[in-house]
Amino acid sequence: MTVERTDVVIVGAGPVGLGTAIGLAQKGISFAIFDALAEQQNTSRAAVIHSRTLETLDQVGVTPRLVAQGIRVPMFRIRDRDRELLGADFRNLEGPFPFLLMIPQDETEAVLVQRLSELGHEVVRPANANRIERLASGGARVECETPSGTTIIECRYLVGADGQHSKVRESADISFPGSTYGSFLLADVHMEWPIAHDEVTLFFSAEGTLVVAPMSGERHRVVAQLADAPSAPTAADVQRIIDTRGPIGGGIVREVLWGSRFKVNHRLATSFRSGPFLLAGDAAHVHSPAGGQGMNLGLRDAVALSDALEQALAGRDADAALDRYANIQRAAAQRVLKMTDRLTRVATMRGKFARRLRNRALHTLGLVPGVRQKLARTLAGYE
Repeated sequence: MTVERTDVVIVGAGPVGLGTAIGLAQKGISFAIFDALAEQQNTSRAAVIHSRTLETLDQVGVTPRLVAQGIRVPMFRIRDRDRELLGADFRNLEGPFPFLLMIPQDETEAVLVQRLSELGHEVVRPANANRIERLASGGARVECETPSGTTIIECRYLVGADGQHSKVRESADISFPGSTYGSFLLADVHMEWPIAHDEVTLFFSAEGTLVVAPMSGERHRVVAQLADAPSAPTAADVQRIIDTRGPIGGGIVREVLWGSRFKVNHRLATSFRSGPFLLAGDAAHVHSPAGGQGMNLGLRDAVALSDALEQALAGRDADAALDRYANIQRAAAQRVLKMTDRLTRVATMRGKFARRLRNRALHTLGLVPGVRQKLARTLAGYE
């Protein structure tokens, strides 16, 4: 059987794998990208791209298209029912993208696929990486089942962008310790909503968090922490959450356009690198959706990794370049995990007295401009 050879193999063609591939394609580096799914996902899932991520993606030539397609939202607010506790105004950010960009993940992926195609590359799919092994001589070998049969490809570096159940991470024998937050409900809905269309809102509730965000097409994204969330939420399911956690007397759900449930883990790989194996995105870190950081962190991994691979393949102290990527991005992920964990714990305080103290403290902090600015910079990815 013929063995193909290339510099880099990327396993996984979600936003992170695509972002890595585009970065490599721009640099003229040979690579192959595989994905187990027969076609690109057509559901919205992640829905926000932050300011720093837009700056990063500008390096790979996709930001203008994303901004043209998405909705610019300048405000993020934390509320307890009708009471505003703390807000962040992204219009005060220094930089070219002073807003949250609300855009469904399927649209983001479509833009990335288009850009990759323009650079002369395509994803091989469906392609299951059945066997992954490290070569004694250095590099890695991947055996994939594709529509045209079994493909064996050897590479100098193997990128795992294949999600939290990563085969690449498992093959590299990298641990992925952590815990589970439980289940979340996710839905895109048409509804009457009393809060302005220029705001993403995080509601604090003893029953769990609720995030409501405006989307294109007069839609709203609803994400709610919910034990035993239904796999296909109905309008009544979403309405109950809005009634118990959202603004009092506000919000009428008319139609669920798409819905799902997912379990959220709080996990961080012990390393983002083991020899020729490199991890990015959910293969390396997963956490609560509070703050909308998951895909953003992964996309920044992708661009940083393509830069590190360019240095390594050019022979400029390969180990130092790749270790630098692994250490810097893992430290960034660790900070995000701490932030989202803290935010989730504060949001779900149950005691009335504790919640009253929390609300008073947050409201007081929200009166300080420096605090609001720090919140905006943190969510935007600058701190």
